[in-house]
Amino acid sequence: MTTTRLPDILVDADWLHAHLAVPELIVFDASWHLPTSGRDGLGEWRRAHIPGARFFDFDGRIRDPGSDLPHMLPDEELFTREVRALGLRQDSIVVVYDALGMFSSPRAWWMLCAMGCAGCAVLDGGLPAWREAGYPLATADGDRAWPPGDFVARLDPRCVADAQAVLAALDDPAARVLDSRPAERFRGQADEPRPGLRRGHMPGAVNLPFTELFADGRLKPKAELETIFAALLDGRERAIASCGSGVTASTLAFAAAYAGFDRVAVYDGSWSEWGKPGDLPVVGT
Repeated sequence: MTTTRLPDILVDADWLHAHLAVPELIVFDASWHLPTSGRDGLGEWRRAHIPGARFFDFDGRIRDPGSDLPHMLPDEELFTREVRALGLRQDSIVVVYDALGMFSSPRAWWMLCAMGCAGCAVLDGGLPAWREAGYPLATADGDRAWPPGDFVARLDPRCVADAQAVLAALDDPAARVLDSRPAERFRGQADEPRPGLRRGHMPGAVNLPFTELFADGRLKPKAELETIFAALLDGRERAIASCGSGVTASTLAFAAAYAGFDRVAVYDGSWSEWGKPGDLPVVGT
């Protein structure tokens, strides 16, 4: 039975360090880098990670193998198998981090929450904050076998949106579509990093670049985030977050949940799907 509770869905390095030996705590390194960066999250995890952290490979092992879109959420069976291999139990509490601060860790948080993990948080500032605090790091000589877990994934469909749901939301006065891409890409003034995609945005979508949620490498205070989301949602009951491939859209969903707006789904295909040549509507500036 879990006796330790997360203080919130966002924790700092001091809290994590103080609770690192708690038996029911599992730490996931969910580092992922854009293909153009030349960086390898798994390789970096092997060289340096928070002691005991397990690599959450949402771009490789924990994704839909039948989709041509990047790192799509897998089905319940695959997700259950993979996270059990990482030792996830029904009573686990989880803290997720990444090597860049808070870039890809909210993606893992969203996946875990969507699949029914009740106790999951993100490390504010990620691995850089851990290093800055002077806490130790560990290395891995190879892939470690963890004691198998008993977690059973049960997808909450309210957490996920597809293209048809986005189309409906664009015409629904009770919904808002938020796009976390940089402003230049949203306005159609810059190419997408993935070749073959159209420029622009969904008609009626609102731009909230995910970088605007941070200050000095940390998530902005809850009160500031409340103000940001209250202004953009403007009384709407729900929202759908989109981005390039579903990663920073998860950051919007996480920040919104932290600020008290818990009805923000993630468009998993995001612009990797919507931006393909086809009939889905796209507008520029």
